Amino acid sequence: MSRVVVIGGGLAGSEAAWQAARFGVSVTLYEMRPAVQTEAHRTGFLGELVCSNSLRSALPDTAHGLLKQELTMFGSLIMEAARQNSVPAGSALAVDRALFAKYITEAIESNPQIEVIRQECTELSKLSPIDSDGSPIVYVLATGPLTSQSMSNSLAQILGHDSLFFYDAIAPVIDAETIDYSKVFSASRYGKGGDDYINCPMDKECYLTFYDALVSADKVNVRDFEDNKVFEGCMPIEVMASRGIDTPRFGPMKPVGLIDPETGRSPYAVVQLRTENSEKSAFNMVGFQTRIKYPEQQRIFRMIPGLQNAEFLRFGSVHRNTYINSPAHLTTELAIKGHEHILVAGQITGVEGYLESTAMGLFAGITAARKVRGFSFVTPSETTSIGALITYVTTEKTHGDFQPSNINFSLFPPPEVKTKDKSMRRKLIVQRALAEIDGFIKTAYR
Repeated sequence: MSRVVVIGGGLAGSEAAWQAARFGVSVTLYEMRPAVQTEAHRTGFLGELVCSNSLRSALPDTAHGLLKQELTMFGSLIMEAARQNSVPAGSALAVDRALFAKYITEAIESNPQIEVIRQECTELSKLSPIDSDGSPIVYVLATGPLTSQSMSNSLAQILGHDSLFFYDAIAPVIDAETIDYSKVFSASRYGKGGDDYINCPMDKECYLTFYDALVSADKVNVRDFEDNKVFEGCMPIEVMASRGIDTPRFGPMKPVGLIDPETGRSPYAVVQLRTENSEKSAFNMVGFQTRIKYPEQQRIFRMIPGLQNAEFLRFGSVHRNTYINSPAHLTTELAIKGHEHILVAGQITGVEGYLESTAMGLFAGITAARKVRGFSFVTPSETTSIGALITYVTTEKTHGDFQPSNINFSLFPPPEVKTKDKSMRRKLIVQRALAEIDGFIKTAYR
C-alpha cells in the first residue's frame, strides 16, 4: 500500500501529514518528543510553539494576511487550530500556545489515516523509495529549526557540508499579576485592535539608562561547534542595541502610534507586552528575544516601568536554528536533488515564521500524496504567497548568501496594472493571488 512518511511533528510536519491524509493515503508521522527533547521545547505536543505566540498580522491586505487566507482556503489544520485558540493581539493573530498545540495533537492522533510514532529518525541515506510490500513511499523531512544533531549529521552526509546554522532567540514571559498597572497603559498602535497590548512607556532618561544596561549585559556564550549567526527578523534585543543607541527605538521599542494617557504625548520609547494565553495570566515581551544570562535579564528588565517587581514565568533564551542551502539542493517539488523520494518542509527549507513553515508543510504533504498516487506534479504560481515562498527557497540566485525569509511583498512579481500607490499595488497582488490559489486548489485535489 502506498504510503507517506512524515518525519517531525511541528507545524510543517503536522500540516504535511494532515494534507496527505486528505488524499486517502496512509500516513506515518514520526516525532521524537517527548522521549528526545530539544533545547527549547517543553512538552510532547505536536505543533508546540517555542518562540512567540504570534502568527503575525491578520489584516487581509498584508503579505502575512494573504498567507493566512490562502492556508484557510486549503483547509489548513494549523489555521483551524489558530482560529479556535486565538487570544487578543490587535490586528495580529496570536494563540494560547498550550490549547493550540493540544488541538493539533488531538486532531492528528484521532485521524484514522495517520499513525503517530514517538521515535527519532536519523538515517536519511537508508530511506528507500520502495516500501516493504513493493509499493511506493515518499518521505517528508520536517524536523524544523531544532533538528537534532544526529539528523543534522545525516542530512549533511547527503547534502555535503554546506548546511547552514544560525541562532534564534526566545522572548521572556511575565506573570500578569506582577505587573504594576499604575505605570503602564493598554493600547494598540494607531488604535488597531483596541487595547490588546500593555505598553510600558519610557522617557528619554529612562531609555538611556536601560540602553546602557542592555549593551553592557552579561551574555550567554555560543558553543564552539556552531556558527554565531542571527537571523535579522528574530534579532536579540541586545544585538539590536549594539547597532546604535536609537536602533531599538526604531524597532520593537518604537513609540509611533501610541499615546500615553498620563501625559497625552507619545513616549520616548515603549516596551509592549502581548498576552500569552486566553486567561491573560501571562504576557510576552514583544520583540525582546535575548541571549542575556538569566540573572541579568531579571535585573535589566525590571528597570522597565511597570516591571520593577515582575516575575518571569520563562526567561528569554537562545537555541540553535538549522536550515539548508535550499536553492542548491531542492527541486521545485521541495525534493532533495538526487533523492527525489525525500521532500523537505518547514523552517529547515529557509523560510522564517510559523505560517511560512506551515505553508511549506502543506505543499510538501500535497506533493508527497500526489507522488505516491502517481499523479503529475503541480506547483502554485509565484504570484501566490505559497508559490512565492517555494520560488524563493528553490531558485534564489545568490546561493552563498541565502538567508531565511518571511513572506513579504518583495517576493511577488509586480501586478500587471502599474501604479505608484503602494496600497493599491498590494491590493492588486492580493486579489491576483487569491484568484490563482483558487485555481491551484481545484487542480491539486482533482
